[in-house]
Amino acid sequence: MVWAALAGAVGTVLVIAGVPKVADRARTERSVRGYRLLPDPLVPVVAAALPWAEIVLGAALVLGLVPRVAGFAAAALFVVFFLALTVNLLRGRRDLDCGCFAFAAGKDEIARIGWWHALRAAGPAVAAVLVAVAPVLTVAERAAGAGIGVFAVAVVAVGLYARSVMSFGRRPVDDYLTPAAVEIRAVSSSSRY
Repeated sequence: MVWAALAGAVGTVLVIAGVPKVADRARTERSVRGYRLLPDPLVPVVAAALPWAEIVLGAALVLGLVPRVAGFAAAALFVVFFLALTVNLLRGRRDLDCGCFAFAAGKDEIARIGWWHALRAAGPAVAAVLVAVAPVLTVAERAAGAGIGVFAVAVVAVGLYARSVMSFGRRPVDDYLTPAAVEIRAVSSSSRY
């Protein structure tokens, strides 16, 4: 069941990474072009095919369809991501959107890559190889394990999303409202007399 959970987790990561790229093809193309590794005529082709490859491989891993093929194909995809990131880091190019999990930065932010991004691509590559060489599982084991893997990644994804939109402790909006609150208090206290 551990192997199926791993397959479910890797598959879910791929689906989560691919779906937003389908929705924003222009930004996906900018991200692929930003790596400066492909000739210009190939960039739109790769940008169009990459999200669907992620979604199809992810679904195959989650559903336990051709696990050996899907595992090795997912590993190859993650190795390509790792190499693309590593080449750009070695070139000293850090100001680019990695395209990880759709897009690393918001539309108005400057995206930056680091060694963490490369390691984050290497981890699932290793996990995908383990899935590919795992023993054959029963349907029940695959279903239970995949459910656990999907659930684990979903919990992490929701937690990361919540962390990005919520602030624990002092909220950034407080910095903007503090001067106004002080002024309101000053005006209200002076108007009483």
